[in-house]
Amino acid sequence: MQRLILVDESVIIRKVGRRILSDLGYLVTEAEDIGAAMALCKGGLPAVLIVDSCLDGSADFIRDVRALPDGKSVKIFYCLVESKLKTMMQGKRAGADDFLLKPFDREILTKMFSDQSRSAA
Repeated sequence: MQRLILVDESVIIRKVGRRILSDLGYLVTEAEDIGAAMALCKGGLPAVLIVDSCLDGSADFIRDVRALPDGKSVKIFYCLVESKLKTMMQGKRAGADDFLLKPFDREILTKMFSDQSRSAA
């Protein structure tokens, strides 16, 4: 089972994401801010990280994760409310692998994550 950390200040987003991603076979841990997420990552890097772009320091956090030992192996999704090129480029430059638009639902997460869960198993 792959470990996934979902970083978002919204309790609802974390709750919905946790339920759906757990059903897809991930061991989901939640963090409501960058500080809590970094503490979790320092305790052990996840296979997948979903980071809300609206959080203060989100791009720096991605860079910091990439700088950790084995940080380059983490699949990082930068979560956006809308497709803004400037925000997407910030995430990409920081080291994000892909983007995820929110609010997300079961269909979107299943499409994005079911293949990854199977391929790593």
